[in-house]
Amino acid sequence: MAVSKSERRLRIKRSIRSKISGTAERPRLSVFRSNKNIYAQLIDDLAGKTLVSVSSATTEVTGAKTETSGAVGKALATKAQEQGITEVVFDRSGYLYHGRVKSLAEGAREAGLKF
Repeated sequence: MAVSKSERRLRIKRSIRSKISGTAERPRLSVFRSNKNIYAQLIDDLAGKTLVSVSSATTEVTGAKTETSGAVGKALATKAQEQGITEVVFDRSGYLYHGRVKSLAEGAREAGLKF
């Protein structure tokens, strides 16, 4: 039987997660996409804690979803820099690096995060 799109994404996500891990010095930037919003968080996998989190539901930006994603990336980067985080490991969670995910990553890079 054919594998659905969501099952395929989860399979890719598990594969990616087996290869990358975040630390306190270089946390993992995890992305989750819903139909309406996009969520991003910096995770220290060794301690099992979320260090910084931002979503398009909490930011005051309106407009197209890709533009909102870029603003979320910038907001995440500024919050991270307030806590002294400058480098991250990008975890696209099985989503293609295109559209909203790419916009979030570019926004975070523009605001000063390195990955």
